[in-house]
Amino acid sequence: MKYRVVFRERSNQQGEKADNPADFLDAQLDDETVLDAVFVGRNEPQALHSSDRIEEDDGFLGLTTEIWEYDVAEGKEEDFEAALQNSEMVIEFEPLESDNTLGVT
Repeated sequence: MKYRVVFRERSNQQGEKADNPADFLDAQLDDETVLDAVFVGRNEPQALHSSDRIEEDDGFLGLTTEIWEYDVAEGKEEDFEAALQNSEMVIEFEPLESDNTLGVT
């Protein structure tokens, strides 16, 4: 099963990644749970000004999101979802529709 996962991410003053949120999830999973992980995209921090720096007063706006898609091994969905909830870095997640929805007649 495939999942789309939205992580919370911190940025430094230049708007670059200050941590790697996917690492917090990986630490909780065994090697057989995730078959593939694909980085989808990252939102820029809202606090970036025309100077391309996050001002000191806007530091709390240095939080942004990062989106990944995970292919999870059959039978490991429950373990994966538990790790998502325990990671403290996941904002939301959703299972994606399977490509096998069309039947062959």
